[in-house]
Amino acid sequence: MATTLTSKSQLTLPKPIREYLKVGPGDRVEFCIGADGAVRVEPVAAPAKPSRRTLAKYRKLRGSGGHAGGSTDELMRLLRGCEDDANDPGFAAVPRP
Repeated sequence: MATTLTSKSQLTLPKPIREYLKVGPGDRVEFCIGADGAVRVEPVAAPAKPSRRTLAKYRKLRGSGGHAGGSTDELMRLLRGCEDDANDPGFAAVPRP
């Protein structure tokens, strides 16, 4: 089965190939060149979607990044959990309460 490159060097995968690979609009494919010079087309697995439980965990944190009067260094120390780490570059720059 043959297809033609467009003027922009694009091509359309023929329908039987798309069906075999189980890919459609928006899906990604990868072209691989084998040691024998053969070119393979493989579907690229879509990244796993986060679970509802994971999303709920992060929803709880929504809006918590703008603590009043805090500096960026204080926020980074909070996020990294480095309050007592003298090797943390932000440790010395921020006065301790």
